[in-house]
Formats: sequence, structure tokens, C-alpha cells
Amino acid sequence: MQKILFEKPELEQINRHGLNAADMHFHTNHSDSPTTVKAALKRAKQKGFGLAITDHNQISGVIEAYALKTDVLVIPGIEISARDGPHILVYFYTIPELTEFYVQYIHKNKRKSPYLGIALTTQEIVEKTDDYNCVTVAAHPYGYLLLNRGVQKCVDAEYLDQEILEYFDGIEVICGGMTRNLNVKAAKLADTFEKGITGGTDGHLLSDLGNVVTCSHAENVDGFLSDIMRRRSIVIGREKNVPLKCAMATIVLTKYIKYVVPSLWVHYEQNLPRVMRMWKRAKQKNKR
Repeated sequence: MQKILFEKPELEQINRHGLNAADMHFHTNHSDSPTTVKAALKRAKQKGFGLAITDHNQISGVIEAYALKTDVLVIPGIEISARDGPHILVYFYTIPELTEFYVQYIHKNKRKSPYLGIALTTQEIVEKTDDYNCVTVAAHPYGYLLLNRGVQKCVDAEYLDQEILEYFDGIEVICGGMTRNLNVKAAKLADTFEKGITGGTDGHLLSDLGNVVTCSHAENVDGFLSDIMRRRSIVIGREKNVPLKCAMATIVLTKYIKYVVPSLWVHYEQNLPRVMRMWKRAKQKNKR
């Protein structure tokens, strides 16, 4: 079986191969999604897959999922938005480990727009995760549109050094919100640097859930994360079409209305390096 398949996940077929599937990148109403934890768990159970609840800079959603004592495979996770732009997925083996990390480094570094960049840079975040028993993954490494929301996008733009990838255990090779060509580039990046691979919808709507999955022969969190670390995982899925992406973006934006001013400031900070770079290039060109 191929390691990366750009096709709709067929759960029965996946199970026939002795594999279990999980959407490794999903958001709930504990951050910038309207989807409740109960609704996400209900859909996952009906369809027969697990999920990682990876709310932006928040862990209360996955804690709620565990409190509900579901029999769905729930992987403790968080998506951290770095001050300089990149999004970093971090998966933990237990809720107490995730909670300790969150309290120690994330909660106190959140800013007035809670789902956007915290006060820590990418380098600072990955150095912190390096001290924990966790799996650190570069989310959508080539970013969204003009935004610096991918690690490799910032490396290519010379805002970060290529060595930053040494801190990552894995690369998100299929992200449901990205375009096919950028996901293909992400897959090549993982292969080049010999990183583990994950896939997830980056979903915010219930209809997104399960359209991109990471597969493993393991049946529990320990085994699932270990398979990613050992490069044994398989990723299957396909991207959302443009109308669905627009619908999701419209709904997500409503979550930021009360944070308009601090959100604009975060975007200004994160895009300033691009503006400065363009200015320097224009200045150099004029000197010739």
C-alpha cells in the first residue's frame, strides 16, 4: 500500500488492510469552529475513525472529549500559532502531559486575539516541545495564501533557517484546506528530510471531519503516535473544493469579530518581514 494516497478515505477498505484511521487536525467550538465536541465524537463513532482535537492555542476541547469517556480514539493535541507565523501541531501521549505543557508555556503566552500568534516564536515553541514526550508536526508547511502559516514557507522566504525542521518529528502531507500542489510539495519535503507523515482536514465544519485521515495498525494513542515517529503511518485524503473552503472561511471569520483590532496587529507583525524584504529588494534594484 502506498504511503500517501490522494483519494477519498474508504473506511471499510482501510479496515480490511488491518489499519485504523484518525483525522489528525480538527477544530471545535473551543477555538474558532462552530462544531461541538459531542457532535465531532458522534460523527467519528458513526463513521468508524478516530480524531485529534487540535484547537488553536487551547486544550479544553480535547479535555472535554476525554471527560465524556468516549470509545472513539481521541489523540491529545493542540495547534499552536507561533508569533512569527507558522502553525505547529503537537500530539501528546496523555492528557496530563498535554495539560502540563499548555499551562507551562501556552496559556500564559496567549495574547488578546487568542487563536492567533502567541508570544513565543517558532524556535521557542519547538525548543519547549523538545523537552516533552510528544510528537511535533509542521502543519500545512507551505502556508495559506499570503500568510506565513507554514514552517517551510517561512524557510523559503528566509524568515527561518532550514535547520528549524530538525526539531520536527513529522510533516502534515495532506491538509484538507491546502491545494493539491502544496500538499505534494509537503510530501516531498517529508521524504527529503525523512520525517514522519500525518494528514488531517484542518476542519472546522462537521462535514469536513474524516475527509483526510492518518492510518496506523495501532489501536491506541501510544501505538498511533509511535507509528508516526517510526515513519509507519499512511495518509489518505483529498482537499476541499473552493466553495467549501470559502464557506468554512466565512464561518471561521465570525469567531474573530470581537478580536478585530488585536488580530490585525498580529497579521501586521507576521507580514512585516515580507514587506521589509520587498523593500530591501526594491532598494537594491534601484542601486543597480
